Amino acid sequence: MKRLRTLLFRCCWAAFAVSASATTFQVDGANPVAWTKILGSVGIERSSSDPSIVVAGASAAMESARLSSTHILIVEGDSAAARSLGILPQKEQLVVRQIVDSHAAKMQIIWEQPAEIAKTQLPEGFIVYATERWHGAPVLAGKRTAHGAVLWMATEPGLSGIERYPYLMQALVDLGLDLPLHATNLWAFFDSSYRIRADVDYLARRWREAGVGILHVAAWHNVEPDAAQDEYMARLIQACHRNAILVYAWLELPHVSEKFWADHPEWREKTAAGQDAQLDWRKLMNLQNKDCSAAVSKQMGELLNRFDWDGVNLAELYFESLEGASNPARFTPMNDDVRADFKKQTGIDPKTLLERGARAQDLRLFLDYRAALASNLQAHWLDEIEKTRAQKPYLDIVLTHIDDRFEPGIRDALGADVARSLPLIQARQSTLLVEDPATLWNLGPERYSKLAEQYHALTSDRSHLAVDINVVERYQDVYPTKKQTGVELLELVHEAAVSFSRVALYFENSLEKQDLSLLPAAANTASANLDNTGVLTLDATQPTRVSWEGAAEMDGKPWPVQNARTILAPSGKHKFEASALQPGVVIADFNGEIRSALGATDHADLAYTSKSRALAVLGSVVSRVEVDGAKFAEAKAGEKLGSVVLPAGEHKVVFYR
Repeated sequence: MKRLRTLLFRCCWAAFAVSASATTFQVDGANPVAWTKILGSVGIERSSSDPSIVVAGASAAMESARLSSTHILIVEGDSAAARSLGILPQKEQLVVRQIVDSHAAKMQIIWEQPAEIAKTQLPEGFIVYATERWHGAPVLAGKRTAHGAVLWMATEPGLSGIERYPYLMQALVDLGLDLPLHATNLWAFFDSSYRIRADVDYLARRWREAGVGILHVAAWHNVEPDAAQDEYMARLIQACHRNAILVYAWLELPHVSEKFWADHPEWREKTAAGQDAQLDWRKLMNLQNKDCSAAVSKQMGELLNRFDWDGVNLAELYFESLEGASNPARFTPMNDDVRADFKKQTGIDPKTLLERGARAQDLRLFLDYRAALASNLQAHWLDEIEKTRAQKPYLDIVLTHIDDRFEPGIRDALGADVARSLPLIQARQSTLLVEDPATLWNLGPERYSKLAEQYHALTSDRSHLAVDINVVERYQDVYPTKKQTGVELLELVHEAAVSFSRVALYFENSLEKQDLSLLPAAANTASANLDNTGVLTLDATQPTRVSWEGAAEMDGKPWPVQNARTILAPSGKHKFEASALQPGVVIADFNGEIRSALGATDHADLAYTSKSRALAVLGSVVSRVEVDGAKFAEAKAGEKLGSVVLPAGEHKVVFYR
């Protein structure tokens, strides 16, 4: 009976709940470029062979009612297809400049190019998702049908697919669109000052459901021991581990902590205007001073040993500001140690270089000196982290670095030179997390493929490269939303995931709640095909969560890594099909690179590799765990193992009932 239920589910999955292979689209009378970007952002491909989604533009000629009963039909504007469904224009005309969407009623959505539309009458049963801001006229609406759905939009979506309906994809999901392939390896940044009252177990579950595999946590709040702050951090890390999320200490040197700044005014960094360098939220310390550096090193070592971190992110260790030497009030470093060192080398006090009449070639000397200094600082603090690795060899290291390839002026503005920094990371088998500067945040998703090309010219090893998407309100004039959300965010994440090995999101609290459930689909780069015998072929470069019900076999062997709704598939090309054997031990979630796994009646074998430790969340009763043939963990009397933190590296694990 279980096998029959599984097969019935999979038939439905292929027919309308839209499996990875069945989720394709066709365009008739509309702009295919825009729809390729919109639907492609969650992995839906264009196909002329029985697509599950059909887009009907103004010139489309089709039997809409019949088609919508078995497909998802998207109808643009006033067309024959729309009228055949009873979607009728009225005489009154409106100019639409701003809309309100029910998925984010408080989000300001403004169209850069206003559009004139006819006020439209919708048939009974349609749900209105978005309306014109001032008159309340519907501009986006839909309804479910017997085995399909209709989504009507008052206009076409715009050339890039971003311009008008940010929450179009959320509306399609409301109408029954299922996205069965999900990534599990997103990174996210977390600052507890925004979440100090939130339940850590709730947060961890939500992050994992959103595809987060590594959380970079603001560690500067815990530099000095504090009972309440430390207890919160310890609980947060434990909650993340229970949900298969690794936790990295996010450091923002030369900012150390609020208390360190208050206690040591003698070590504060100075700007070219002679002021203490409190710039934006960061309060910068003079790490070139030997006494300051020694004190920071001691505190950082204690911080990294006090908590159960899985890795460290050394972030943005260079100088201010984006305005560079043109703004002395923000230009650093101008502490006494730097000034004395540069004067010793050149005979020039760098503070004079920003005065009127200073020679351009002398300023160039200092800008180059500054870039070398930033690189030397990065090397020094990476070496300091390596000292902690002697006690915690599993610690992974990430260097977050602003891009200066796509935006070369960044080198002079911040002293950031990625060509110097990348070898530091490669020598440590770690990851360079590339942050695109604020000057590029108004550009489209295509920038990530172009950015990746710049870095692939520096290294052929893509595994060392990740990219950071800043999800924040932008200072530029951008449309339709100030913050990246909806279709724009999905396109950004997907393009970044295709171009880089890892994608980070800054930061988790700035992500809109209506976007969270779609992020794993956007970050997915796997492809799948379900044949008429019920065999699913998956081709993935990263671990991928696949919608599934019931027991499964991978490549003809029982597969134990699954929960009630999904399989967690390893990278590579594999075949999945329903199994008559229910594994006796189930691993509900795993954060590591699975090499192989095999289910049996009383145990499950798993081989894996991981740069940091690996996390296994157990979906059934497990009495003991062996790693490489030796006892590793055992359930206490009357208790059961819920999750296990496994060693870094390459290992073989056996989970016993």
